[in-house]
Amino acid sequence: MNRSNKIIYYVATGIFTLVMLFSAGMYFFNHEYVKAAFTSLGYPTYLIYPYATAKLVGLFAIWNPKFYLIKEWAYSAFFFAVTLAFFAHIMVSDGEQMAAVIAWVSLVVSYVFSKKIKTE
Repeated sequence: MNRSNKIIYYVATGIFTLVMLFSAGMYFFNHEYVKAAFTSLGYPTYLIYPYATAKLVGLFAIWNPKFYLIKEWAYSAFFFAVTLAFFAHIMVSDGEQMAAVIAWVSLVVSYVFSKKIKTE
């Protein structure tokens, strides 16, 4: 059981990490596209770079086993960010909510299984 839980944890965390790295990469390297997307969602564009940086810091916290409290905060922040992103895309009907769904599911699975492998 321990091995299966670890595999599920690492796969889910890996999927979540890929989605967040893609997102942060878009924020840094395709700024004009992201700026237009932020504007259509009603978000201020000055948040783009700090938000991308926060995503990278959060991923570092999630992957680092030494920062238990910061890891909890990172999971919490990602949970709210992804949930709100999903509803923002639904509200503007841009059809871009699927990445948020994938991120949300992989984040929740990662969190649940991080607790399971910690207690084993």
